[in-house]
Amino acid sequence: MLAAFVPIWVLTGLGWVTGRRRLLGGEAERVLGGFVFHLAMPAALFTALSRTRLDVRLPALGAFAASTVATMALAFVLCAVVRRRGRGEATIGAMAAGYVNSANLGIPVALQVLGDATFLTGVLLFQVLVVTPVVLVLLDRSAGRAWRPGRLLTLPLRNPVIAGPALGALCAALHWRLPDLIGAPLALLGAAAVPTALVTLGLSLTAGSRAAEPPTGDRPVPPAGPPVGTGPHPAGPPASGGVAATSAVVAVRAAPAVDGAAGVTDGEGVPVTGGRSRGGGGKVEVALLSGLKLLVQPVIAWSVGRLVGVTGTDLLALVVCAALPTAQNTYIFAREYGRAEVVARETVVVTTACAMGTLALIGALLG
Repeated sequence: MLAAFVPIWVLTGLGWVTGRRRLLGGEAERVLGGFVFHLAMPAALFTALSRTRLDVRLPALGAFAASTVATMALAFVLCAVVRRRGRGEATIGAMAAGYVNSANLGIPVALQVLGDATFLTGVLLFQVLVVTPVVLVLLDRSAGRAWRPGRLLTLPLRNPVIAGPALGALCAALHWRLPDLIGAPLALLGAAAVPTALVTLGLSLTAGSRAAEPPTGDRPVPPAGPPVGTGPHPAGPPASGGVAATSAVVAVRAAPAVDGAAGVTDGEGVPVTGGRSRGGGGKVEVALLSGLKLLVQPVIAWSVGRLVGVTGTDLLALVVCAALPTAQNTYIFAREYGRAEVVARETVVVTTACAMGTLALIGALLG
């Protein structure tokens, strides 16, 4: 099991060293995060699902879905009501508590503990085709976009994170493989998703020190840009799904900030993620979300699984998958939307550091 965690720790550490040394400049975190979200992650999910045999074990998957929904709902309420966070920050908190690292970490852990990663197919489908659209809709709403059925129906077309896995699942269901001329470049692009996301996560760990320290070496200090609201090009992240990613000019209007945003609008004139909401003062939140992820979600999964008659290897697979740490995609989403970045980042780090112990305990108790 240790071998499954070492690459995550090494690549995150590499990102931290890179950020400390400022080897990639001050914009590396933003650029790499956008690359993962818009290009590499959709390609990776498409490749993984299109090449996987679809095998959904409904009782166990239903129990996993119930544990995810219950944990994320509890986390959302804790963040929004108890911690008084905005809707966008509470959504990221919910994702941090219930969205498991089912791909790059889940597969090797499942092979090590279970000897089979088949159950993860259903988990991956549920997360990317059910949970992800709900998360993106809530993040869109936190940016003040009006609720229109048309926006929901066209979400897969506007957001590659949904379109990629949806097309991959369709290819798998139809037993259709892309020709190598198309599939090989997509697989190569997708292979960059996990390492780049982990390096981006490591870069984010140095955000405070990079902001506080002056540049070193012979690099010139770039001129400061215009303050928000005074120039045509604000520094916020692009709108989700590329709604305004190709827009040459992003308008800034003097409207009240929505959920921490700074009044930036997309091409339709709706506010998007202009301001950064890093979610400071989140040590208590990180502890709560990490506890929900590593302890509460597995217990709920085990309880519901036993209630619906899941036993043996399927029960072990269910609880192991529920106990996986927070996916690094949570930080990528937080970074892209400018919501609760610090909380997302630190929850990923804490749960990944502690998950090996909880997974070993689950294996000993149920194996």
